[in-house]
Amino acid sequence: MTATPDILCIGSVLWDVIGRSASAMRQGSDVPGRITRLPGGVAMNIAMTLVRFGLTPALLTAIGRDAEGDELVAACAARGMITETIYRSDDLPTDIYMAVEGANGLIAAIADAHSLEAAGSKILAALTDGRLATSEAPFEGLVALDGNLKLDLLSDIARSPVLAKADLRVAPASPGKAERLAPFVQGGRGTLYVNLEEAGLLCQRKFSDSRNAAEGLLTRGAARVLVTDGGSDATEGRPDGLLTQTPPQVLVTRVTGAGDTFMAAHIAADADGATAEDALRRALHAAATYVSGETAL
Repeated sequence: MTATPDILCIGSVLWDVIGRSASAMRQGSDVPGRITRLPGGVAMNIAMTLVRFGLTPALLTAIGRDAEGDELVAACAARGMITETIYRSDDLPTDIYMAVEGANGLIAAIADAHSLEAAGSKILAALTDGRLATSEAPFEGLVALDGNLKLDLLSDIARSPVLAKADLRVAPASPGKAERLAPFVQGGRGTLYVNLEEAGLLCQRKFSDSRNAAEGLLTRGAARVLVTDGGSDATEGRPDGLLTQTPPQVLVTRVTGAGDTFMAAHIAADADGATAEDALRRALHAAATYVSGETAL
């Protein structure tokens, strides 16, 4: 290990291919815009934001031993992340995410994280082989975990003795994978970062706002939750009460990665010893700054 990590980021690290247009779009739209390829994935987006806040993350993920994978690992290292903990597969290609965004938000997206899913528990090897921890000396620090892993692996992580003392921060990769976080709700493990739709899927009902959603998740057994609702109120919920704040109103120019930015900023504020009020405020401000960032079109 070249450095000691401040936090582990477990989950998807892949290439983001994003098409953005300044035009409002609908199904079948064919408009001018820009197409970019950048390192992405939930775990990667969180790690990049953590680096900007001065933390050093170690990545636990699967990346292929192909040209795209070599380039991606080099990009991670260049951004200040620990890459020795990455599982490199000889027979699985590097994963990729593709999205189209218009002036009216995200139009469509496809996440191809099949290699991460196929690698399974191999991505956690550094937690038992001494690089980060062992079965006799469990990991006790911060962990950011995303829901791109299979349900059985997420269930194992929720019960894993090697992470029993870790400060788990968990987020779904997308609404379509939100229900994979059920083991953390049922087991009262970790802090969950979800949006309003994802909270509804986990509770199998619809919520009108983030405060009701946070209450619903706590009632189902969650230990701590942070529920966002785009530009509307966000709520932190704990057994000792609820905290609701309104994010800054900004002109939205991009949306992919906004939730990951919120989560990372909140983790960094917590690690810095911020109060609950200040940590939520910092996270909302960071997400607002991100979505309003300049995007070449």
